[in-house]
Amino acid sequence: MQACRDKVAVVTGAASGIGQGLAAKSAALGMKVVIADIDADSLRAMETKLREQGATVLAVRTDVADYESVTALADATWRQFGKVNFLFNNAGVLVDGLSWERSVEDWRWSFDVNTMDVVHGIKAFVPRMLESGEDGVVINTASQAGLIVGPFLGPYTASKHAVVGSSETLHDELSLLNAKVKAAVLCPGEVATRIWDSERQRPQQYGEKPRFSTDAETTFREIVSTGVARGMSPAQLADFVFDALAQGKFWRFPHPDFKAIYTRRYETVIDEQTPEVMKF
Repeated sequence: MQACRDKVAVVTGAASGIGQGLAAKSAALGMKVVIADIDADSLRAMETKLREQGATVLAVRTDVADYESVTALADATWRQFGKVNFLFNNAGVLVDGLSWERSVEDWRWSFDVNTMDVVHGIKAFVPRMLESGEDGVVINTASQAGLIVGPFLGPYTASKHAVVGSSETLHDELSLLNAKVKAAVLCPGEVATRIWDSERQRPQQYGEKPRFSTDAETTFREIVSTGVARGMSPAQLADFVFDALAQGKFWRFPHPDFKAIYTRRYETVIDEQTPEVMKF
């Protein structure tokens, strides 16, 4: 990836998890890196770490749920570096539990972060990326949950399905324009992040942390969160992402085992069958 040197990468949700891995990899490849996150303390720590490694980095506290905040991120990026080549719309949160027991605020927070991060990123950055005439790519972090369905993940699944659909639409539009900017979507499975502890960053306006009313919800969380903790490291995922970037791929599936589940889901849709219930 020698071609990455001196390019500019912007990463939202960069202070932890997948975003931290993507930012570190971008810096290691010689890029100028703009890191954005709502967690100011963790963001400063990440900035210090990258600078100590010799990276050129700009840290901008950003609330991706707020379009003006994302616009300010774009403004700061262009003032500092004059361009963007890699835009990682990556910030994400997870709320789980029975769909009808999740509050409106649970659903709104999920969409405001998971989906509107992508929408705001596209709106604030893509016009300027096109105008610059530079080669570029917009990489949106979805999830396997953007393609398959299971219980107790209503807000997360719905918001990630929206990310997949938005990414495909962006791809089609940029392709029709023969743009030098491309689109891609990342759909990981188990990555060792703190996504199951998203409530630590939940703003007050979205209300209290949800509570469970059934043993099944608790069991599901224990099983899946344990699997996530044992998953691929963010650094390994970042390596995978940049390998896929070098190949010009739109779809990024670091955990391809899910394809069998996706195929069964597709077949039930085509055959108009009742959806299978995920076993856990």
